Parts: sequence; structure tokens; C-alpha cells
Amino acid sequence: MPKSRPRPKTRENTRRGKKKVSVLTQKRVEYIDYKDVDLLRRFMSDRGKIRARRVTGNDAQQQRTVARAIRNAREMALLPYANRITTQRGAGRSGGPRGEGGPGRRGDGPPPSPSSAPPPPPTGGAEEPEFAAEVEFAAEAES
Repeated sequence: MPKSRPRPKTRENTRRGKKKVSVLTQKRVEYIDYKDVDLLRRFMSDRGKIRARRVTGNDAQQQRTVARAIRNAREMALLPYANRITTQRGAGRSGGPRGEGGPGRRGDGPPPSPSSAPPPPPTGGAEEPEFAAEVEFAAEAES
């Protein structure tokens, strides 16, 4: 079998650049405490996920201890399991894939009129019980 010649260096098989240095290595942190919330938040995303090693630059052992500390801090309610991110919805799109603006939207007409639902019961006086047993029980309670 003939030897294959070496592959030319392309973008896929070239070196990716300098390896990222961990924050723990830079600050010479020896012990990762689950109560050190400020340090642990650096290893979490804005949604509360634990960041990957390739993002933080941790080695395998550091990543294990950071993940364990984050899990302990979550259990002790020092860190959230997930951060809810609410986004403001815009005024809507002018048209969807079929041209409508979505359910209940009117593009250029007047706002929808109130539905013809029955009016709510008055809240001023005593409420009438629905069952006869409740009437008897209420009468016994008053006497």
C-alpha cells in the first residue's frame, strides 16, 4: 500500500489559536466554595446554565469542582436554577406567512369591541348560596 502524502493545511485542521486561561488560574483560587456566589456567577450564563469548559477555560478538575459548587449553591438557594428572561413583544408583525397578523389582531381596523358576555354578579350584598343544604346550614349558623 503506497504512503499517502501529507494533507495540506486548511482551516479545518490548523491550530485554533491560543488556549483560554481560566479565571481560577489567573486569581490563584485554591478552593472553590459554594458560598462564594460572585465567583460562581462568572461560570454561569445569564439564563443560569453552567458554562462549558471551552468557554471558561477551566481544566477538567476545575470544571468538576465548579459544577459541584454551583449545584450545592442552587440547593442552598444561593443561586437560581434558571433565570427567567422576559422579552418585550413588539407591536406585532404587519403580516404572517399567510398575511394575517395572528389571532385577535387587526391590522388597520378599529380595536375589537367587547364581547357580549353576561355581566358579572353584583358584589354589594350577601351572596346567595347555590344549594338548599347551604341555606339550611347558613340558617343554623345564624341562630
